[in-house]
Amino acid sequence: MAAQAERVRRTAAPVPHRDPARPDPATTVALVEACAERRRVRLAYRTEAGNDRELEAEPWAVVVRYGRWYLLCHSVTADAVRTYRIDRVARVEPLLETFEPPADLDPVATLEEHLGAGWDHEVRVLVEAPLARVAAAIPRTMGRLEAVDERTTRLVGSTRNVASYAQQLTLLPGAFRIEEGAEVHAALVALAERISTAAASSPAAP
Repeated sequence: MAAQAERVRRTAAPVPHRDPARPDPATTVALVEACAERRRVRLAYRTEAGNDRELEAEPWAVVVRYGRWYLLCHSVTADAVRTYRIDRVARVEPLLETFEPPADLDPVATLEEHLGAGWDHEVRVLVEAPLARVAAAIPRTMGRLEAVDERTTRLVGSTRNVASYAQQLTLLPGAFRIEEGAEVHAALVALAERISTAAASSPAAP
C-alpha cells in the first residue's frame, strides 16, 4: 500500500494547476483498488458547504479531469449516480459487498455529463442544429443532449455560474432559444448588450 501511495504521489505532484487541492494518495489508492475489485465502500465525505457526511457507494471509476480527481460511483445511500471529489474524502472503508458496474460505462463521458447536472439554475435550450453538430461544438459539462428531430436538438443542463453558461451558449452551431432558465436568459441578454456596445464603439475595420 505504501509503495502504491508513493507512486500516486510522484505522478500527481509534478502537475501544476490553478487549484492546488490534491487528494491524499492513500485515499486514491484505496478507491482505485475498490474500483478494480468491484467492492462497495463506506466514505467519510465533506461537502462543498463544509458538512461532514457518511455514505455507501459502488465505486465505478477514478477520473482525473483538469487536474482534479473524482470518484464516479453509484451512491447506495442516495440510490443515484454521483460524482465526488476525492480531495474531500476523509476516509475509505472497503465493505464485503461487491457489485457490477454498467457494461457500457464510459467513465469520462459519464463524469462530464454528470458535472453538468444538479446545479442551482436549470436550463433547457432548443438548438436548430443536428445532435452530432451540437455535441461536437460544446463541452459535455453543459448538460444532456436530446435529439428532437433530425435538424433540432434540446440541451438540458444546469449551472451555478449563469454568466459563464451564457458565454458557452455562444458556441452553439445554430440559432437557439432558451425554453427554461430565466437567470441564464438574463445573463445572455446582458452579454449581448455588452457585445453590441463594444461593436458600436469600436472603429470600423478597413
